Amino acid sequence: MKPFCRTHARSSYMEFSKLSSNARFNLAGSGMASLPLGELGISINQLEINGPTVYGYSPLNRAIADRYRVPAECVVASAGTSMANYLALAACVAPGEEALFEDPTYALLLDTARYLGISIKRFARPPELDFEVDLADMEQNLSSRTKLIVLCNMHNPSGALIPEVTLRKVGELAKNVGARVLVDEVYLEMLWQREPQSAFHLDPETFISTNSLTKAYGLSGVRCGWVLAAPELAERMWHINDLHGSTPAHPSELLSVVAFQKLEQIAALQKSRLDANRKLLRDFMESQSALDYFWPEQGTVIAPRVRSGDGDSFAARLRQYDISVVPGSFFEMPDRVRIGVGAETEQVSAALAALQSAI
Repeated sequence: MKPFCRTHARSSYMEFSKLSSNARFNLAGSGMASLPLGELGISINQLEINGPTVYGYSPLNRAIADRYRVPAECVVASAGTSMANYLALAACVAPGEEALFEDPTYALLLDTARYLGISIKRFARPPELDFEVDLADMEQNLSSRTKLIVLCNMHNPSGALIPEVTLRKVGELAKNVGARVLVDEVYLEMLWQREPQSAFHLDPETFISTNSLTKAYGLSGVRCGWVLAAPELAERMWHINDLHGSTPAHPSELLSVVAFQKLEQIAALQKSRLDANRKLLRDFMESQSALDYFWPEQGTVIAPRVRSGDGDSFAARLRQYDISVVPGSFFEMPDRVRIGVGAETEQVSAALAALQSAI
């Protein structure tokens, strides 16, 4: 493998997502169907181009803080979860310092860490154990150099949910070596809770959480993400963000505030859609013999194993039928693929029927 070069940094996963996941039968996406602007019930007169140039638009910061029942000074608004993760990694781990990532994990997290010059170590979430966090392996790989443990909850790509008792044990392990824990919770919104529970609530000095309105609510275009962190760490992230996106798009801030006001209605719409789609997916998985699978109880994604043993070739063959799934090599699991069913139910039904025919 060639040494990483920051000036030539790129993400092969994001390139796939943008250029190769737009087949007629698209099962590569992990978020819910895009919400039309009309669903927000907003008029052009409610928008302004320019807003205050400060550290966070106060109505938006307040909306996030109120939803998660945290002080406003613990909230850092960001351009989606990916930027939230970038800010958290940059604020917690200096170049050459160590972070411990789950294996498998979301490829962009590793790409970001490499760009930041972070030394990467791993701990296992074994597929044969339904992608549970291997606490013993985590403890074995922790050291005095470890500054951050990084998790996705719900897990990407499997959809596995980490129980609170496990998160508490992770927090204890982190504190033993003076580290923090970053939890990407963007899929956790698919629990559709009115008062969502975040890892941040377990111990605000140890846990950092990232999230957005993207995956669960179909609002990717408003780029509303956030970090929940201890106040001094949040301030550090605001200043790092000055280097990248010092002045956010104010129309997006205004749209995001409206979205938070209507989140309960949006959640009901998307939950109903996902319930129908998950039933279709479960029926499909039980009717075929080409894929082994772990079934998560929530979320849009599963990561089945291709019984032939070559998930990448399987994904490539499906492209011949105009079907897109995510090759497992993007998640360091070349014998698997990721399938997502967050789209409109009619589209998911057609895509699964095409997949059945292709198999």
